[in-house]
Amino acid sequence: MKKIYISIFVLSASLFVGCSKDFLDVKQTASVSTTDISLYNNNAGAATFVTAIYENFLEWNMSSFSWIGMTSIASDDADKGSDPGDTGTDKDLMDALTYNSSSLSIGDVFTANYAGINRANQALDILPQLTAADASLRARLAGEAKFLRAFMYFTLVKAYGGVPIIDHLANPSSAADTKMLLARKTVAECYTFIEKDLTDAIAALPDKAAYGANERARASKGAAYALLAKVNLYEKNWQKVVDNCNLVTGYSLVSDYSSQYKLIGENDNESIFEISGTGSTPTKGIQGYSNTQGARGAGGWGWGFNTPSLSLVNAYEAGDVRKAATIIFAGTTLYDGRVVPLTVSNPRYNYKAYSSAFTDAWETDTDIKYLRFAEVILMKAEALNELNSTSAAIPLLNQIRTRAGLPNTTAASQADVRTAIWKERRVEMAFEHDRFFDLVRTGQAVAAFAVDGKTFVKGKHELFPLPQSFITQAAGASTQNPGY
Repeated sequence: MKKIYISIFVLSASLFVGCSKDFLDVKQTASVSTTDISLYNNNAGAATFVTAIYENFLEWNMSSFSWIGMTSIASDDADKGSDPGDTGTDKDLMDALTYNSSSLSIGDVFTANYAGINRANQALDILPQLTAADASLRARLAGEAKFLRAFMYFTLVKAYGGVPIIDHLANPSSAADTKMLLARKTVAECYTFIEKDLTDAIAALPDKAAYGANERARASKGAAYALLAKVNLYEKNWQKVVDNCNLVTGYSLVSDYSSQYKLIGENDNESIFEISGTGSTPTKGIQGYSNTQGARGAGGWGWGFNTPSLSLVNAYEAGDVRKAATIIFAGTTLYDGRVVPLTVSNPRYNYKAYSSAFTDAWETDTDIKYLRFAEVILMKAEALNELNSTSAAIPLLNQIRTRAGLPNTTAASQADVRTAIWKERRVEMAFEHDRFFDLVRTGQAVAAFAVDGKTFVKGKHELFPLPQSFITQAAGASTQNPGY
């Protein structure tokens, strides 16, 4: 009997069916047992399996508190915030870079991404069997599943280094599948796998413009090219960065930077891939994403975590419109008329997590912008500069600066332009979950964290530790990252 796990909008199953590999288990929300897959052998049923992958990105452990801890609180862009002592066993540790292999955020992000990878593998296993569904739709859905699987593996590699590559639903009686679940692959092998998934996705996915208005958040060909360019950026394969950035077409910078983080800016002309929340029932938002980052204390509306650091404040040049669009300052009035009183607990909060319509709700209409055309421009600029085409990189950098209300850069040498591009990435993409990884990728981490009063240990902190639960279950098949 084939067992398919379904909730109204969420489909899940354990990665290792029938086996107790707890770190890979996916919590079931509801189950429907069927003797075959006939109930899903139609267009709507086929789409359900891929929609389930997107729905995983709305989960608390996937995109909310622990992810914020790892990508923002652990970076120099943010401090823990909240009140002293709150979640001192995790977020204080993330803030001080004193986390360990048993820290909550470390385990949550690892497990949540593998839960999503399982959903992608399940979709890729079942879609070919749904022969009554339209063949072109099934091909597109498989492309979406591979894009999302690649996205999650890229997250894992950036965070943990080489990880197990689980490319199909595991058989509990197979020794080879047990090894697949528990044995780390190298970073190079992971990148090869990611690139293959993205190449397959590119061949199957349509352009964003081909989707209807209610499907604009789905993965597109442009998203796959942009993610592939970003993978190439981390590999320092500069020519491929340029080539793939050039294939991201049909997008443009929006005139008002701040509009991207309001309801009117969801899936706009600049957005290439974002995680969408609606705040309404039955479709949901990202669990706790806005609430945990909302202003805390008297006159506030949230938990107050992930507060912009003084280092980030000082990174903005005078006149940069992005500062006011990124940081909520106590004592100011927000775009919707809400007054942030001086009585809130912290002086600054993350504006990009703010929801006007569902301000203090657990699930809001706030989206996470993961790939924007501005980043494509900056990636291309960085790659051209590294290819000794500095004169071609400078106009691209200035496109971003002009939109921010700033004059053209004064940088002219390759070294100065490199530094200028890195600085521009920081203020352009603050709180979009890239800063920690950018510092590691570019070799800026030790100096940058020192400015923010944190000690980044070279040779250790480039990677987060693998969760201790995984290391224990691997029983020697995988080893821990250095320093942990």
